[in-house]
Amino acid sequence: MAPFDNPFDAKRRSARGGCSCGAHDSQAAHEAALPTGDAAIERAVAATMLRALFPYAPERRAFLRSVGASTAAAAVSQFLPTKFVAEAFAEEAKPEKTDLKVGFIPITCATPIIMAKPMGFYEKQGLNVDVVKTAGWAVVRDKTLNKEYDAAHMLAPMPLAITLGLGSNPVPFAVPAIENVNGQAICLANKHKDNRDPKNWKGFKLAIPFDYSNHNYLLRYYLAEHGIDPDTDVQLRSVPPPEMVANLRADNIDGFLAPDNVVQRAVYDGVGFIHILSKEIWDGHPCCSFSVAQDTIREMPNATAALLRAILQATAYASKTENRKEIAAAIAPANYLNQPVTVVEQVLTGTYADGLGNVKKDPKRVAFDPFPYESFAIWTLTQMKRWGQIKGDVDYAGVARQVYRATDAAKLMRQDGLVPPETTTKTFVVMGKTFDPAKPAEYLESFKIKRAS
Repeated sequence: MAPFDNPFDAKRRSARGGCSCGAHDSQAAHEAALPTGDAAIERAVAATMLRALFPYAPERRAFLRSVGASTAAAAVSQFLPTKFVAEAFAEEAKPEKTDLKVGFIPITCATPIIMAKPMGFYEKQGLNVDVVKTAGWAVVRDKTLNKEYDAAHMLAPMPLAITLGLGSNPVPFAVPAIENVNGQAICLANKHKDNRDPKNWKGFKLAIPFDYSNHNYLLRYYLAEHGIDPDTDVQLRSVPPPEMVANLRADNIDGFLAPDNVVQRAVYDGVGFIHILSKEIWDGHPCCSFSVAQDTIREMPNATAALLRAILQATAYASKTENRKEIAAAIAPANYLNQPVTVVEQVLTGTYADGLGNVKKDPKRVAFDPFPYESFAIWTLTQMKRWGQIKGDVDYAGVARQVYRATDAAKLMRQDGLVPPETTTKTFVVMGKTFDPAKPAEYLESFKIKRAS
């Protein structure tokens, strides 16, 4: 008897079909029918008690057939109230400390981490979290490494880079949750409205938020697919997101690939237009992550788990389109994004002006899915290798498993009644090319423009 199966089902048999109970076509269908949350815990307790009373399956089934499920449940409860035991079992361990600091960059990618403060998600977990607006990604990294922050909003590639010692001393980091997917765009200065073909962009000065970012890798990918070598044909500059619009207005750059609130602000201010959404390059790509040092997880596992539960619950709330306007109002103020509510609403609702005279609707312009697929990390590592950031051999799968904590995320998602994916990796398509996470070396070799040998 599996722990979450119905312990009072007299018809339950040993698995002979497609699942552990034999009543479903597949194990996935079996798991989809299982209870979640407190109900799952109570059932597990009841199953354990019933097995203790009737250790032999034939006797157990005979008892259930003779007295019925409700009588059996009542009889078991006489020995020990299952609800009481379940509540004790489910009681979360007390956080090692409740006053925590989490750094963030003021962009919509950090929505779950930011909104969890004003909307009370941290408080529900017994935490007093100070979400600290930070100037740039290097500052976020350094303050987290120096333990000024207990955890941080980071670009999804940053924990991989930190773990590998790229740009900093090597420190093992973890990604327990992805903050957002999609939600970026290429924005160009208005003077380029008639120059939309990337093949003609030689000599452009383009900004990215950070070297270790999917903005960098997606922009490089997009340029290279159009025959532009991102290292020789254009200039790529790292510019903190809050400074990008000012640089575009001052004609210091021709455009940027950046978070959507920065892009939408350029449109709102009349200095730029949306050339292409990042989801048109790779629909479903990760951008930012909730990141924490692995030694912090070891030192305060309960506090980290409580923090992650709050963020997962905030992410689930943000994933529903009907909540987006409420969230926009909560995170737009100066202490968070410091953006007009209209700008944030256009990003989160997906109804937006593109700067070319059109109002577009795309409810999946940005999405919130917390699951840290290991294949996301593997793809990122191929691009780090492609552009010479990683030298030598790469254990793609090993590093991905170490940093992207898909198994941990799945466990906590189930505890909160959420349904995690069945696998920790998946294939996906980037500009028409399928990426198979089981074949990263072959994928890397397939590119004509690259630095890796």
